[in-house]
Amino acid sequence: VTNQISSSISHQLIYCIVYTVSTLPFDVKKNIYIYLTLSVLCSQGPWGRCMGSDCGPGGSQSRAVWCAHVDGWTTLHTNCDQSQRPSNQQNCFRVCDWHKDLYDWKLGAWNQCVSVSARTFGGMRPYVCNGGEEGIQTREVGCILKSDESPGDDTICEYFEPKPRLEQACLIPCPQDCVVSEFTPWTSCSKTCGTGLKNRVRSVLVPPLFEGSACPNLTEFQTCKPGPCKGPEGVYSLRVGPWMPCSLPISRPVRQAKRRKGKGGARERPGVKDPDTRELIQKKRTRNRLNRQESPFWDIQVGYQSRTVSCAHRNGSTVGLSRCLPRDLPLTVQSCILTKDCKLSEWADWGPCSKACLDPDPESPRGQRTRTRRVHQFSVGEGEDCPPLEETEPCDPQGDGVLPCATYTWRTTEWSDCRVDSLLSQQDRRRSNQTGLCGGGLQNREVYCVQANAELLTYLNNLKDKDASRPVDSKLCGGPIPYTSQLCHIPCPIECEVSPWGAWGPCTYENCDVQEGKKGFKLRKREISNEPTGGPGNCPHLVEAVPCDEPSCWDWRLVRLDECIPDGELACGSGTQIPQVQCVNSTGDMVDKELCGGAPAPEPIACDVPCPKDCVLSSWTSWSSCSQTCSSKTIEGKQLRTRSVLAYNAGEGGGMCPNSSSLQEVRNCNEHACTVYHWQTGPWGPCTEDPSASALNTTTGPRSAAGPNTNGQGPCSQGMQTRKVICVRVNVGQVPPKKCPESPRPGTMRPCRMPCKKDCIVTPFSDWSQCSPTSGNIQKKKQSRKRIILQLPANGSQDCPEVLEEEKDCEARKVCPGYRWKSHKWRRCQLVPWYIREDSPGAQETCGPGLQTRAVSCRQLDGAQADIGECLKFASTMPPITQRCQLPCQDDCQLTNWSKFSSCTADCVGVRTRKRLLVGRSKKKDKCKNTQMYPLSETQYCPCDKYNAQPVGNWSDCILSGGDRVESLLGMKVQGNIKECGQGYRYQAMVCYDQDNRLVETSRCNSHGYIEEACIIPCPSDCKLSEWSNWSRCSKSCGSGVKVRSKWLREKPYNGGRPCPKLDHINQVYEVVPCVSDCSQYVWVAEPWSVWKVSNLDLKENCGEGVQTRKVRCMLNTIDGPSESVEDYLCDPEDMPLGTRGSRLPCPEDCVLSDWSSWNRCSLPCSYNNSRKRTAYAIRSPGAGRQCPDTTEKEPCRLNLNCFHYFYNITDWSTCQLSANAVCGNGIKTRMLDCVRSDGKSVDLKFCKELNLERKWQMNISCVVECPVNCQLSDWSAWSECSHTCGLDGRMWRSRVVVQGSQGDGRPCPSQLEQWKPCPVRPCYRWQYSPWSECRVEEVVCGAGLRYRNLTCFVSDGSREGEGSMVEEELCGGLELAVNGDKLIVLKETCVLPCPGECYLMEWSDWSLCLSVCAKGAGVDFGSVQVRSRAVMAQEPENVQLCPDQDWESRPCIDGECFEYKWMSSTWSGSSRVTWCQRSDGLNVTGGCPPINPPGDDNNSCDPPCQMPMSFCTEAGVCMCEEGYTEVMSSSGQLNQCTPIPILEIPTAGDKKTDVKTSRAVNPTLPATIQPGRTWYLQPFGPDGKLKTWVYGVAAGALVLLIFIVSMIYLPKQRPKQRPGQQLKSSCSANR
Repeated sequence: VTNQISSSISHQLIYCIVYTVSTLPFDVKKNIYIYLTLSVLCSQGPWGRCMGSDCGPGGSQSRAVWCAHVDGWTTLHTNCDQSQRPSNQQNCFRVCDWHKDLYDWKLGAWNQCVSVSARTFGGMRPYVCNGGEEGIQTREVGCILKSDESPGDDTICEYFEPKPRLEQACLIPCPQDCVVSEFTPWTSCSKTCGTGLKNRVRSVLVPPLFEGSACPNLTEFQTCKPGPCKGPEGVYSLRVGPWMPCSLPISRPVRQAKRRKGKGGARERPGVKDPDTRELIQKKRTRNRLNRQESPFWDIQVGYQSRTVSCAHRNGSTVGLSRCLPRDLPLTVQSCILTKDCKLSEWADWGPCSKACLDPDPESPRGQRTRTRRVHQFSVGEGEDCPPLEETEPCDPQGDGVLPCATYTWRTTEWSDCRVDSLLSQQDRRRSNQTGLCGGGLQNREVYCVQANAELLTYLNNLKDKDASRPVDSKLCGGPIPYTSQLCHIPCPIECEVSPWGAWGPCTYENCDVQEGKKGFKLRKREISNEPTGGPGNCPHLVEAVPCDEPSCWDWRLVRLDECIPDGELACGSGTQIPQVQCVNSTGDMVDKELCGGAPAPEPIACDVPCPKDCVLSSWTSWSSCSQTCSSKTIEGKQLRTRSVLAYNAGEGGGMCPNSSSLQEVRNCNEHACTVYHWQTGPWGPCTEDPSASALNTTTGPRSAAGPNTNGQGPCSQGMQTRKVICVRVNVGQVPPKKCPESPRPGTMRPCRMPCKKDCIVTPFSDWSQCSPTSGNIQKKKQSRKRIILQLPANGSQDCPEVLEEEKDCEARKVCPGYRWKSHKWRRCQLVPWYIREDSPGAQETCGPGLQTRAVSCRQLDGAQADIGECLKFASTMPPITQRCQLPCQDDCQLTNWSKFSSCTADCVGVRTRKRLLVGRSKKKDKCKNTQMYPLSETQYCPCDKYNAQPVGNWSDCILSGGDRVESLLGMKVQGNIKECGQGYRYQAMVCYDQDNRLVETSRCNSHGYIEEACIIPCPSDCKLSEWSNWSRCSKSCGSGVKVRSKWLREKPYNGGRPCPKLDHINQVYEVVPCVSDCSQYVWVAEPWSVWKVSNLDLKENCGEGVQTRKVRCMLNTIDGPSESVEDYLCDPEDMPLGTRGSRLPCPEDCVLSDWSSWNRCSLPCSYNNSRKRTAYAIRSPGAGRQCPDTTEKEPCRLNLNCFHYFYNITDWSTCQLSANAVCGNGIKTRMLDCVRSDGKSVDLKFCKELNLERKWQMNISCVVECPVNCQLSDWSAWSECSHTCGLDGRMWRSRVVVQGSQGDGRPCPSQLEQWKPCPVRPCYRWQYSPWSECRVEEVVCGAGLRYRNLTCFVSDGSREGEGSMVEEELCGGLELAVNGDKLIVLKETCVLPCPGECYLMEWSDWSLCLSVCAKGAGVDFGSVQVRSRAVMAQEPENVQLCPDQDWESRPCIDGECFEYKWMSSTWSGSSRVTWCQRSDGLNVTGGCPPINPPGDDNNSCDPPCQMPMSFCTEAGVCMCEEGYTEVMSSSGQLNQCTPIPILEIPTAGDKKTDVKTSRAVNPTLPATIQPGRTWYLQPFGPDGKLKTWVYGVAAGALVLLIFIVSMIYLPKQRPKQRPGQQLKSSCSANR
């Protein structure tokens, strides 16, 4: 059946082919039709949605079914087989929403990971595994009913949630073969004569994992024969068994009862004793009761234990004990302590949770609660020790009344005043004078930590307005620290700018309303062109006055003169001009003419209209500017005006020309005296309270008086300011006020608003600092507390308290009560009951080995009784309560204990001794007097305490003196005047060794642990530039230009100084600002024309062609007119008037015209069709018959010649300009508007203004010059704890953080944010085991025994290079009794000393390194494991078959290392070389390397490659087998397989497969001469006995070679001889 699925927009089609089409002929296929089903809804497969009225299994679903051809087109139903028509309806389970609570997916466990290749193709896993093999694991997933887990239809669960995945990828680790180490060297022969065995062993490094190969034999045996035995070999040995468990004698309870009965009867007998004796007896009984072990914590019972003694044959069999006699039998019974385990009480209830508050932060640490249990009975003997008596678990506070935990947050003080000086560079000259600095600045504040919800928890209802939270330790606050500095701005004062002085006004009264008796003044004024900060009161005086005579308030002003009208209605001659006047006041404003009635009106002015023969003069020029601004006895002001001769008279009858002196007039001007007066004002005084003000003067706190942005500086009351006003005479000084006019007198008082008063606000005192010792072991003797100023006082309010920090002596630290164990006297030595040991040979009833016990109690350090639980918790290890003892027999020697060593007189000088004495009858026994057996004195040299100090480690960072200031308890402070450079000190640790080169405390060398050396931290030097040069002249004399000033580099920055601004290629920086030059600043001034110089020879008429000249000068233009001559280049050369003109001087009776007027302006836009004109008028009418020339001239308007267009031109923005006293901050960029003529020439702005051109540009914009803020750091933190508690490498660190990074050209942050210095060197003490002793079995050869080791105190320097040196145990007294963290101290253990000839298991090897079972290529870790093993050791060759099986065990570990294995090879020696397997840490191993392709086998050189197991490719390109294997060749001569060569081996019990020793197991470090290499030799026969292929090849080659040799010998002899003619012909041909 073929299924084909076709998808459409909303339907899924399923074609069901009824017949197998592929087997039918083509014509039959045409008639094949299929049913096509159409689902109603495609959401859950081909069936539609389950429909029904009820939820559950009663629903139904349907689908459409039709008949279709195999080609896909639909046809009639009759074409399809009706019997095979699919059903179009079925029952279903109708799912409702509430089914979600009843059904759910059940997920099965993942099955084993199956290889993809094995699952897909059914093949085996690949032979070569690299990293791991990809696999797939599956699981079962089904929909179930939750109540009983019965299966349901998957569609129910799929309705709510998609079906979980059934498969997932996994990784199958490669098989890990067992890896073993190299063999140890061969042991010595097990026998000194006869035939013995040598053994060598190896250990398991990696256990076999994931179906890897099993471990090979760990032991190899080799027979040895040191030599023949001279006598019979020892065959039998005494063997002792292990001690049996301790038990009580059977009859002991009966005997104890009898003993107690006998004692009781003795007590009943009354005795007569006096009270003193009775008291002494009672004290002794009390002391004995304390010494007896009657404590409820111990139940010590002394019993006995026995062991067996047997006789063993060297073949391992046991024989009768008589075979081993006569020998001294060992002890077979001894006293012992009955083993009892520790018994504890039940756990007590859990204690309260250490965290008593609710923390809103879910990540905050939880609290801990503890419960304890008590010891009912301690372990005795070999019993199980007591487990921990205390356990803890995390907890959270429970209950409704639990308060929230204290939370902490950062708080800040108010910002300090804005200061500019902190932004100044080192070379700024304004550092010395900081007054008037403005612009961008820096303000700081302090940050401290407070409890955020202290108000809620402590004083919610008592918090006053001005109360502040108490500072706490800054470590309690988390999160980012608020900025401690910010940029600020001090408004730069705007300087007052005034215009130039105006002209002096007329002499007028101060007050025209009151004119009697008042003197007059002439005034001149100037205006404020730039309003200053603080108002016009800060400007210089604007009015100057000069006293004058004959003042008047009004006067006539001449407007114009009418045309000259000759008298008598004549055409020419003398006449008059009527002046047109206006009445004006002193300011020039026109007023009513009646006010000028007191002043005479101007009279008509006499004038002349020249007749045709009269001399003609020009009009008077304007009066020149006054030569002086005032007059005195020696100086007078003068003004000049001139006129010139236009035509001379004609002899008789004509009016004569005046002489030259009459052509100019001079008059006095500025006749007032040079005494100028003005009012001068002083600065405004402070704002003081105005009693008359109605505003209420109150002191208001900053929280209520000011808005949120005013920092409490808002106005609070009305005040008054005053200033001093005086009358000043220029160049003289103060004069009486009456000298100055009263009307312009400035005011002396003005109202003001007084700023609010601010009280000082401080925090409460912080808690007292701790008196804990610092890292330098210096005990603080003082503790302090501080408070912080939150708000400084202002405007005369309450000052801050003087005391901001308090200190007090630290109280004496409370000493916790100490506890110690008190051990009581040992009780008598208790022997094994005599009836048990009486049968032992040599035993005596009253002497021998035994046990004794003692009591142990817990005491406080002062000797008071204490609970034993306190000692278990706080005291050292409990002393032993039992020990072995020996009751001496009569023949034993008894000696006292050793005395203490005698004292030494000096170190390293002399000896010291200790002694002991014989006791009792031992003094008389000869064997006891043998001092070699029983020495009575010991002598040793006096200890030699010599110490040597030497430096160790590197020098620390350079640390500034005084730089150890600990971070403030109150929080972070901004780097201010903290010393950051200069002289400091660096430190190097000192180490002290004794004469045995052991590390000791540095105090032994009279050293404080350091050597210090002065060092220098270079101070940063900022970039140094020169001062600004002077501004250059404006680049244009008319209109807008630029002016420039520059600085040049004087010194580059170093050591982290401020960087330089961007410099040009010649190391200069420029500032460019626009400038504007007044186009009328410099003007050309032309003097009057000279007298005509007529060139006509006939000078009678004095007329004709002539020349006039005049001087033209460039002068500085002022408000009073041109004042002084300047260089001509300052004036526009295009506007320079002519200095010479040639024209015709009119003759008598000629018409005389005035000078031409200026050309009128061309109308815009310029066009050649337009014209301009100028006019003149006739001054003298012509004579009869003569006419005047044209009085009007015209010329066409030509663009850029006499007609111009005008437009505005805007300049570029200037650089950001700051106030002269500003460093940075807000500034202004300006640009200039220029009026430009169409020919490109800049002209006066009036030309553009007259055209009313649009001015749409903004001329000024604000800008910001980034402030050069230096990097700001926090204070150095406190020195950290030492990184190592002991050793040479300990370091202490301190750090600081960047509070705010540098900005602009500020000094960058230093790279060193951490500093370190060495810790004082302290010796590292530790407890360490000594090696285990040999197994000791007393007085016999073999059997169960004991081995011992000691616990020794070692000292080291903390490095891994050496294990250290042994020192006195007292130096480890303060350490916990543990070895490498293991508190279970084991100093003895049972062992077995093998009997001669036994085969036995060796002790366990050390645990291997923790190895990670990993796949490096895949990055997958399958866990870590470590392993240890036990190898077999044999002594007799015939007992090898009886050896036990070797053993290994593994355990999981953590943080294992992932090793790799690869083949290594030696150099070639002939056709062979040695190969071995090496681990990536350099250890030579067996196993682990890939089973094919050993190293150096370049399989590419062998064709086909050598892929058979244990094969490799030689240098000759031939596949050969490894050592221990022989080649089996195929019929084609190719290597077919490598077969092991049979070798002689000694089989072991349990493992018949021995490890085949190959060259890979050979130590590659051995000399080549002793390495067992491959012996190369020809082997013509194969393993089947047939000749190898190469033999046939060699034979064939030899045969060919033989035939060739014979041929070469035979051919020269058979060469035919040539005829003479042929020979001659050949020679001629050659010659030719």
